[in-house]
Amino acid sequence: MFLIPVLAAGWRLFGMTPGFEEQASTPAELPLYGSFASSSVLGIDLLDPLAYLQTLAASRAFVPQAAIAALVVVVVYALLRGRAFCGWVCPLGTVLEAVGWIAGRIRRALKLRPQPAASPLPRHAKIVSTGLVIALSAIVGFPVFEAVSPISAVHRLVLFGSSVGIVTFALAAVLDVFWGKRAWCRTLCPLGGLYEAIGRAGLVSVRIDHGACVHCDLCKDACPADPTILDPAINGAERRVKAGDCMVCGACADACPSRALSLRIGR
Repeated sequence: MFLIPVLAAGWRLFGMTPGFEEQASTPAELPLYGSFASSSVLGIDLLDPLAYLQTLAASRAFVPQAAIAALVVVVVYALLRGRAFCGWVCPLGTVLEAVGWIAGRIRRALKLRPQPAASPLPRHAKIVSTGLVIALSAIVGFPVFEAVSPISAVHRLVLFGSSVGIVTFALAAVLDVFWGKRAWCRTLCPLGGLYEAIGRAGLVSVRIDHGACVHCDLCKDACPADPTILDPAINGAERRVKAGDCMVCGACADACPSRALSLRIGR
């Protein structure tokens, strides 16, 4: 979606401008323009809420338009499920799925130990990471995470030719392979921490049919968020996964052999 306006305007990727002297349209003149940090869709400005909080802390200046642009994003994900961004939208999550798949095949081919499945740190550590990023931005007067964010690193590279965040992007992939399954997403990502904080309010949930559940734990093996968030539902204490960490990605439902798990709308 973000690449189409650049190409439609006649620009080249990797930050290259058209190679002719005539006046060319800019991607900003089209209905969709921007990046995951800041964009405009049909005239509606959208802003990454964590980027806004960092900028607010760093500048100590309240800009109503920016606050509204960030609030729109927060409201949408709060209505769905906070970490639906992580499960369905985040480009880093997409790449890490591929990295995990490739690493798994290599490990099996070389007869190495399976990829570590347990979370290396408590899953709520990323909420602490969110607070630290905002506090540090206030101290240094600069949105620190945006300078190293791996979430839109490849995206910025392709669109704008910027290498910002590439090193952190590579580090997140290394952590995923050697430290623990989806270690960055589960325990470190400050944006994931922000969305976890509002995650319980969402209307989309993983629901369980206790009568169909055979307690095989294949759903826990498939969960990219944290296997422990499924325990209350599997153990019969809850009828749906309530944890704010749930990405409603559907991986657990896909893995369930008895179709006991499903995505549903409503509390």
